[in-house]
Amino acid sequence: MSCFGGRVSQDLYQNCCNANSLCEFNGDLDSLKSEPVYVQKVFDAVLFNLQGMKTVQNQTFAPQLPPGCRVKRVIDIRCKRSFNPYNVDDPANLKLDVCTSISGATFLQNCKGEYLSVVGADGNYSERLLYAETDSCDERCMGTPVFGTQNIAITGNVIIELDLLVSDACNNDSVFTVCANVNIADESQPLILTNFFEICMPSAMDSAFLPRFTELANSACEARLATNNCGRDLTVDHDGCVSGNLIIAICVTCEKKIVVPVQLCVLSTGYAQAAVQQNAICTTFPPLYPNQIRPEDTQAGCGPAAGARTSDEGPAAGCQDPCDPCDDCCCDDAPGHSGHHPHRPQPRR
Repeated sequence: MSCFGGRVSQDLYQNCCNANSLCEFNGDLDSLKSEPVYVQKVFDAVLFNLQGMKTVQNQTFAPQLPPGCRVKRVIDIRCKRSFNPYNVDDPANLKLDVCTSISGATFLQNCKGEYLSVVGADGNYSERLLYAETDSCDERCMGTPVFGTQNIAITGNVIIELDLLVSDACNNDSVFTVCANVNIADESQPLILTNFFEICMPSAMDSAFLPRFTELANSACEARLATNNCGRDLTVDHDGCVSGNLIIAICVTCEKKIVVPVQLCVLSTGYAQAAVQQNAICTTFPPLYPNQIRPEDTQAGCGPAAGARTSDEGPAAGCQDPCDPCDDCCCDDAPGHSGHHPHRPQPRR
């Protein structure tokens, strides 16, 4: 795929790209058609913003300052999550372990006491089936409230980068960046964030599907000097090693959803298709999606639909050549036909 949205970049060293636009609309309402889609509807959702704090003292940064340099001030402090793409189970990866318990409803379990999970919108088994006696609220055409408690266990590391304005022995200023891999919490003693919520679930009786409960969370981090004073919070030893006192905040956004499978009608301009990358050898390629079978689509793509033949039409519309041995709808009175059906090739025994 082109990294520049179908256009050639003038800069061969461009490090970013534009995505291809898969959906286009020319503004003509006649090109819109109604399509049924089978999706998951969000019946109710609650959103939370949580914050965890971590203080760090005498944190060592690398690399060391060049000889004869001194720190004048801190220009910028950046914080990002630690993640090892070659080992997702690396304990240094910043991890959110969300544990939710509910009251007023039940998560379905099998005979082994394991929660029953189904595939969610993320393609993983991330949704649990929810059951409650909803009769009383169903009679009032209302949802049934469910109460929950959420605990988020945070473990792993973050990476802190400091941009320092340093001055050398000749009083020449320059920017020098140091960084550190800081542990937030270990699995043995995680950082725990707790909150409570109320969410509304639909009927568990008047539906072919039980409601589903799903949750998702994301984290970010921010860091600052403990007292916002470079002179008090940063120390440079005689070897040029920088150490500092920091406050690190773990910012968490968490959402709980009740979803139910539904069939919706949407307006569509057709199947979304990425721009074709040309190949110098192949001249034709197979389609990825089937054609629609509405009457107007059939007439546009294949002409009038096959129907009963009239007196002057000869073979019925849709019949193949009367001499085709693979055609079941050959007609005895077709021109040039011998009056009997040719035999299909028989499979080998």
